[in-house]
This record gives sequence, C-alpha cells and structure tokens, in this order.
Amino acid sequence: MEHSIQDRIEGALWGLFVADSLAMPIHWYYNRKNITTDFPGGVTQFEAPRHPHPEAFMIGMRYRPDVETAQKLGRPYDILHDHARFYDSTYSDIGFSLSDHEGSHGNAVAAADERYHYHHGLNAGDNTVAAHLVRVLMRQIADAGRYDPVRFVNAMVSFLTTPGLNRDPYTEIYLRRWFENYSRGADPLSAAEHQRNVWSIGSHGGMIRPMVLSMLISNDATLATGVALDHQVITHRSEIVSSALSVSVPLLHDLLRGMEIREAVASSAPRIRMPSLNGRELFAEYRNNDGPGNISKDRMWHIHMDRSEARFDPASLAEDPGTDQVVMGAFATACYPEHGLPLAMFHAWNNTERPFEALIADANAGGDNVHRGMVLGLLVGAADPKAMRERGKDLCDADDIHGEIAAFAELCGSDSAY
Repeated sequence: MEHSIQDRIEGALWGLFVADSLAMPIHWYYNRKNITTDFPGGVTQFEAPRHPHPEAFMIGMRYRPDVETAQKLGRPYDILHDHARFYDSTYSDIGFSLSDHEGSHGNAVAAADERYHYHHGLNAGDNTVAAHLVRVLMRQIADAGRYDPVRFVNAMVSFLTTPGLNRDPYTEIYLRRWFENYSRGADPLSAAEHQRNVWSIGSHGGMIRPMVLSMLISNDATLATGVALDHQVITHRSEIVSSALSVSVPLLHDLLRGMEIREAVASSAPRIRMPSLNGRELFAEYRNNDGPGNISKDRMWHIHMDRSEARFDPASLAEDPGTDQVVMGAFATACYPEHGLPLAMFHAWNNTERPFEALIADANAGGDNVHRGMVLGLLVGAADPKAMRERGKDLCDADDIHGEIAAFAELCGSDSAY
C-alpha cells in the first residue's frame, strides 16, 4: 500500500508516542534480569511502572536555580512542584538519603524500598515529559501556523512551571541545567548547557524534537537537517547530538519518501563509526569510578567522542542477533547517541516487517529505552504508519494526541510553516 508523506509523518509521530509509553515502565533498567523479575517475559504492552525501581538513582539529583535572581527578573523557576522531595534543590528539602551504588552504572542510590521509579505515578499508556514537550512543540506550530523558537521556549517554560501540567517526576538533566541558567538571567535561546560541562547533555533526548521539527520541511532533507540542528541547540549544546542528527534526519526523510526500511538503514549505516568502547567496556569504566560523575571532563570527552575504524554494519550484527551480543556486546544502553542511534537502527533492520516488535525489542534492552525508543518509533512509524496508528489508540491521551498530530502534519511541507 502506498502512503502519502503526510500519512507517514502522522505514523512517525504515533510511533514516537507509542515507543515512549511502551518503554516507560522499564526506563533506566540496566540489568535486564530486573526487567523480567518485575515484568515476567518482558514488557509487551503498555504497563504502569512498578515500585520500587531496582536501580533508580533519581533520588538526590541536583537542581540548583538562583531563586533570588529569578524572582528579581520575574522568571519562574519551580519545575519540580510536588516532586521536589526527590531532588537536591535550592528551594526544598530532599526527603531521602543516599547509601549504596547502583550495580551497572555505578551511581549512588537510595535504600532499596525508597528507590522511586523515574516515572512514579504515571499510568499504563501515559507518556513521559519528553513526549509531552513534543506535544508542546506541535501545539505551538499549529496555534501559530508556523514554527517560532521564542514562542516554543515560552510554551516550554509555561508547561514545566505551571503546577499540575507535568505529572512526570523525572526532570531530565538538560531541563534542570537550562532552568538553572535561565534563573541566572541567561537569554532563553542561549540557556542550554554544553556537553563538555555535563556529559549527559549529549543524549538521545536532544534528538527527538529536532527530528520532529525536521518533518516541517518534508521536501528537502538537507534543509530539514539544518532546521533540526538549529532547534537542537535551544536545549542541547552537544556535538554528539548534532552528529547523530546529521544521520537520523536524512534517514527519517528517506522513510517519509517511501524507501524500504532495510534499504534506508543500509544507506545510512556506513556514515556511523562504531564507538571506541563497547557497552560492557563503557559500564566497566563507570563502575570503576563509582559513576560517570567522578570521571574527568577530558576523559569523558575521549570515552564518548573517540571512534573505532569499524563502521556500523547491521547485516553483520544480524548474523548473531542475540541480545547479549548486540546489547552490551556492541552497544551500551545508556543515553548516548553514539551507542543508541545504531542500536535503534539495528532494531529497525532486524524487525523489518514487525515494527511493534522492534519497539518491544528496544524497550526490553533497557537503559535509556524511552528516548532511544522515540527515535526508533519515528523511523518505524514512518515506514509503517498504519501499525503505529493502531497501537496509538490505547494511549491515555490518544484523542488529544490525534488532533495535535493531524494539525501538525497538515502544515508539513507548507512554505509558510518555517
């Protein structure tokens, strides 16, 4: 069946929201044995998160806005609201203590019965804050009839600082650093932190909205890549994210034009060099230093920026597609695009005729499956829009999401939309 570009754009967006919700209950499970303990057989449908999360280190994450300066400037700064007790912040008291170290990643964690899930309180079929910010972007574009970065930033600030709008406790580090800089008077379009200062800024999360925005320019993949990169730096100043987008945006646009998924992945794969450290080696380095926060900035730069001479070859990995061989053997499941983008592309390649199975495989790989999954969801949704649209009917906000997707997709390709 032939699909129009608008149909594929809608499918890509449904894929994003489906992938996010599917992976949400096992987000940041690094030890896959913990996945099958909490969800025997793994996650195969929308589920609510369990308590406690066996590996959660959300408790004690830092958020230090300059409250006095923010108040003088009339800038809102409270993005935690009812979830402030989970964080080490300048305007609330943390309600827990940290004692142990999480086994796979090495970070300090709370006592076992106090390890609240990153998405504690969400229901089966709910979406995380990252997906909700995609909705903020789509609504801004639909309301104005075009993309406007200032209006988007204002909408993002309003969504995150208005109590009750964001029910997701997990406020990603890029948002915390952005609002810290904003509270000190930074220009809203220049408030993003740089990955050299906080390495996790260079994460899959920085790819999602730019890939979505790129679909506004549905007739020119090169220009669409430029649009994506310009939006990226509003929240993520990261060379790794930029390099990943230079591959993922043209790949997405190949799929929007109807290219078969294996052909599209095979065309893009040679542009990706394999990481210098595989998954096991990366996590061993983290554990040996009691977490990535104890590794020097220069060392972190080389850990994540250095590449081997080998090129990503999904066909060779598919010859031995066992989970341990690809997940951890080749790629880490953490939030870094140099691992996550080729892993997402591999799942797409290995499940060509089964797009939902690709999302299941990615979700049950664990780690940062939510953000990696949203990248994958965009790809497989563009390739098979009907399958993702059907799955999306079971999302909690399906009716509202349907209207927002339709309004956004209708503007894609319009000369006046960007």
